[in-house]
Amino acid sequence: MADYREAFIGIDVAKLKNAIAVAESGREGEVRFWGEVDASDTSMRRIIQRIAAKFDRVHFCYEAGPTGYGLHRLIRSLGHECVVVAPSLIPRKPGDRVKTNRRDALALARLLRAGELTAVWVPDEGHEAMRDLVRARAAAVETLRVHRQQISAFMLKHSRIYPRKKGWTMRYLRWLQEQQFDHPAHQIALQEMVEAVRVSKERVERLEKVIEEFVPTWSLAPVIRALQTLRGVDLIVAVTFATEVGDVSRFESPRQLMGYLGLVPGERSTGETIRRGGITKAGNGRVRHMLVESAWTYRHPVRRDSSRWCQDLVSLGTL
Repeated sequence: MADYREAFIGIDVAKLKNAIAVAESGREGEVRFWGEVDASDTSMRRIIQRIAAKFDRVHFCYEAGPTGYGLHRLIRSLGHECVVVAPSLIPRKPGDRVKTNRRDALALARLLRAGELTAVWVPDEGHEAMRDLVRARAAAVETLRVHRQQISAFMLKHSRIYPRKKGWTMRYLRWLQEQQFDHPAHQIALQEMVEAVRVSKERVERLEKVIEEFVPTWSLAPVIRALQTLRGVDLIVAVTFATEVGDVSRFESPRQLMGYLGLVPGERSTGETIRRGGITKAGNGRVRHMLVESAWTYRHPVRRDSSRWCQDLVSLGTL
């Protein structure tokens, strides 16, 4: 046992170069900066094998970020443990105002050895592809909202008030086309903004159609069908929940899932004083936004379509 050597490796990932630090096991174990290496798969494979050859067991970690999970999959394919760390949950000293790649790599290695890092769930490649598709649809919806807001602000600036309450219907679009301005520049600006709305809406519809086509062949298709039997949960809400949360069984209890989604009340209590506030709004904002919007349907009384309800139960094997 005296000859057994274990190491904890922190990697500060970047687009071009990765900074690597090594912390040997034990409270008095040496923590040293290994160096910066090229971020390509070939260079990382070579450096990982070189480090692993010096120790009996190695543990790797790096922060989740725009570089994705390719490094995690590479390290796991070489037979080593790897943790992708949640950046927002990394312990930091309040007075620490110096941030470099070297210091970040050393801090990751120390915290990994101390067991103070929180790992994120890493999806497989198929799940990640579906999540990217759903997030692309969410980005398209946001773009559509921005373009619509621009038109609303433009019309308000020129005192053109739509006479009806509900906007962005076919009647509203016809009303926009009928608007005439004295200066041709205003007319062209409105036409371009209307065209931008049309293009954005078509993009959202295309992405939703593709999502609907891919869902039946996805491994989580039964989960999505089950979620859609709940009130207010349509295909997009169910797919968003499944792609962002992933395997629900990884949560030990519903309370832990609600904490992950930030749907639990905040609390600041001391002694006999108990203060509870609104929800924490921590964790995944995309799922929280969808679930809160879906929950609004429970304001209305149930109007059950018996044929669709029975169809859903038959698909789930209940009937």
